[in-house]
Amino acid sequence: MSISINNTYGQIDISTDVIAKIVGGAALDCYGIVGMASKNQLKDGFAELLKKDNFSRGVIIHFDEEQNLMIDMYIIVSYGTQISEVAVNVQNKVKDTLNATLGIDAAAINIFVQGVRLTSNELPAEDGTLEA
Repeated sequence: MSISINNTYGQIDISTDVIAKIVGGAALDCYGIVGMASKNQLKDGFAELLKKDNFSRGVIIHFDEEQNLMIDMYIIVSYGTQISEVAVNVQNKVKDTLNATLGIDAAAINIFVQGVRLTSNELPAEDGTLEA
């Protein structure tokens, strides 16, 4: 499915795959996001094996009954960040990016936190405590 935009010069069709890649790229720019997670773990395993960077992984684009754009995002956050703040920042960044790049608005941007990951500088010390 795609979104159609009509202007004085004609019609522009934007694929949902394009929207998903733009949304995923915007999310990965946000502080506290260490990655995206898809619902299909087998698919994630192949992407890791092939070393494919896929911005659309973890992004599902769909439409409600009135054909309003709905976005579901499955994210992995960094350990020690305030998860609610990270989620709100992702929603705002995605909303602003969609408006600036495509001129469209989403009716809803739903965030699903799928995991928390320690970064290399947050690995436990030998005594089991986290180093700052």
